[in-house]
Amino acid sequence: MGELRLMKGNEVIAEAAIRCGCDGYFGYPITPQSEVMETLMARKPWEETGMVVVQAESEVAAINMVYGGAGCGKKVMTSSSSPGISLKQEGITYIAGAELPCLVVNVVRGGPGLGTIQPAQSDYFQAVKGGGHGDYKLIVLAPNSVQEMNDFVDLGFELAFKYLNPVMILSDGIIGQMMEKVELSDIKPRMTDEYIAKNHGSWATTGKPGSRNRNIITSLELDSAKQEKFNHKLQAKYAKIQEDEVRFDTYKAEDADYLIVAYGSSSRISKKAVELARAKGIKVGLIRPITLFPFPVKELNGFAKKVKGMLTVEMSAGQMIEDVKLAVECSIPVEHFGRYGGMIPSPDEIVAALEQKIIGG
Repeated sequence: MGELRLMKGNEVIAEAAIRCGCDGYFGYPITPQSEVMETLMARKPWEETGMVVVQAESEVAAINMVYGGAGCGKKVMTSSSSPGISLKQEGITYIAGAELPCLVVNVVRGGPGLGTIQPAQSDYFQAVKGGGHGDYKLIVLAPNSVQEMNDFVDLGFELAFKYLNPVMILSDGIIGQMMEKVELSDIKPRMTDEYIAKNHGSWATTGKPGSRNRNIITSLELDSAKQEKFNHKLQAKYAKIQEDEVRFDTYKAEDADYLIVAYGSSSRISKKAVELARAKGIKVGLIRPITLFPFPVKELNGFAKKVKGMLTVEMSAGQMIEDVKLAVECSIPVEHFGRYGGMIPSPDEIVAALEQKIIGG
């Protein structure tokens, strides 16, 4: 068993970054994720591992520092919260267009605009549909515990380098601020320059040893035919990710007549709602998408052949519900229940919505 600690979700993001061999963190403070950078500054990983930690002058500067570090083949990351992620969107689409690996953490707060510092899940569209311009996708991981905040840092980097693609951990203010027992990851050494040159030398800007051609990293291509060919390459990559990297979890779904679909902190609340509904004699189950892209389309479609209806529970006006409806191909009723603006649904409210919108409907 690894080292056990009681930690905040934001704090464990920082600790996991150090332990997984992250080379650099570039960020800017914003509630409710500021503890990520504060923890890194307090831990001083540059003295322990050589990891660089920089408070940039802005979110725009931070994401472009990530772009530069990723181009060198380094494990680099940033974190922010909703409005800050919006400011990073141009840089994120440049990184996706350059096919570079990096990790972005979004601890979501309520919007639109500056909104509130309270938790929400209203950045779903921005995360899974590509919040910047162009036809690109992020791999999106949705933790529902402090333990998964820890685990998804290492997993995020693994997927980023496997597919040369940005990965986002889409959390929220509940999980970022809550404290739980967490088993920390083992410490990994940082990648050496020799390792990067050997394993990433075909694409990273590692200098120009020997007689190979220069590696030029850019997302710009003025020849439309070449740009279309590149876009076909990206879409093929996303199709492979959809086929191979779907992650989800279920709770009491095997014999269910109805399903709740929820991710992140909403799935924790929905799990209690399942227990309350079962106590009333209603056979309800839960499916929790862990990857929001790739989305568990086949799995939801399979459940649609067994249940009478689905209720999506989101701390938003209803965003994931669109992907659920597409997955089940309108074969069964799918309704939404949500609280937003920083309000958190209760298990009783979820059960009442299920009875009113799905069972009663």
